[in-house]
Amino acid sequence: MTASAILIAALSGRALAASARRAGYDPSVADSFGDEDTAQLCRDLAVLPDAIRTGFRKVALMEALDQLAGTGEREVADLVVGAGFEDCPALVEAIEKRFNLLGCSASAIRACKDPDQFFGLLAELGILHPDTVLERPGEPEGWLSKRIGASGGRHIRRLSKKGSPRPGRYYQRELSGVSLSATAIASARGTAFAFTQSWCSPTKREPFRYGGTVSVDQMDADLEARLIDTCLSLIKPLQLVGLVSFDFLIDEGGEAFLIEVNPRPGASLDVLDDQSGTLFKAHLAACRGEDSTDVLAKTWRPSAKACAYLYADDGALSVGDIDWPEWVSDRPRNGQKIAAGGPIATVHANGQIAADAARNCHQRLTKLKAVL
Repeated sequence: MTASAILIAALSGRALAASARRAGYDPSVADSFGDEDTAQLCRDLAVLPDAIRTGFRKVALMEALDQLAGTGEREVADLVVGAGFEDCPALVEAIEKRFNLLGCSASAIRACKDPDQFFGLLAELGILHPDTVLERPGEPEGWLSKRIGASGGRHIRRLSKKGSPRPGRYYQRELSGVSLSATAIASARGTAFAFTQSWCSPTKREPFRYGGTVSVDQMDADLEARLIDTCLSLIKPLQLVGLVSFDFLIDEGGEAFLIEVNPRPGASLDVLDDQSGTLFKAHLAACRGEDSTDVLAKTWRPSAKACAYLYADDGALSVGDIDWPEWVSDRPRNGQKIAAGGPIATVHANGQIAADAARNCHQRLTKLKAVL
């Protein structure tokens, strides 16, 4: 691979590939969707369609990555992973042996996603978090069931009296409030932060399904300081490096409850990155032991942005030959079939302030839905 080449693996690799391309890299991607615009961003694209249902499988993924890296070359390829590996640290261990992983290690993923280990650490450090247990509560009212290592909110269910214990899940008290995320570039030489707010696109079956994200341009100074202090206290014990995110719920009294930590780049990349791919550059710098905060201070120019998913909530559909607006990404290929309730595409919008960006994003969601 050339000096600017880089591998990306994620359930959807488009956001990382776009940031890498803006940063001057030549990405090759393994993902589960193989969207039209992802293919345009990449040097090469390997599509593993079953991964969205079953998760990544070691043999198929490693073969795809080896092929993308190029056969017969002696150097070890650099690799960045996105969503899709939180529930399989053993697979990340295999990746670490074959590639130069630029991101959090398998042990860091375990520390973040093992509920016993993670919430035990929060209790030890005195960090506010919802009551969390591994055994199904006897009285289900007010409790949520979550799948270990999952992301995106579609796995979260409210407990009912008719349910029974299911493997691979843990249980958490439901709290009400505003969802706020701190995106961090963590490095040994310093850590930089930015904030986003997310919302849900609920259905009866999936009340916490991810809806969208908007940048935060105004925040109470005391709350911001408390969130940053909480994040900083976890970076070393969780072995975090590079782009990571901390998801909080802020209640009516202004108390911040930490819900989870995602040890990889997330959806906020779409709203916090700039035209130079500065967050991708900073992620690589942090993972290589360089000063990522210096990269950010010199070039990072974020603006008010929002993005949101459009779902096939009116039923399954087959995508036709569509002239997609320039503000749509994750564009499915002509003829691709989308299951009922599945994600169709991502809508983006800017604004003078964050509230404008969010409003414009919702308007574009309505417009795209009418087209489809």
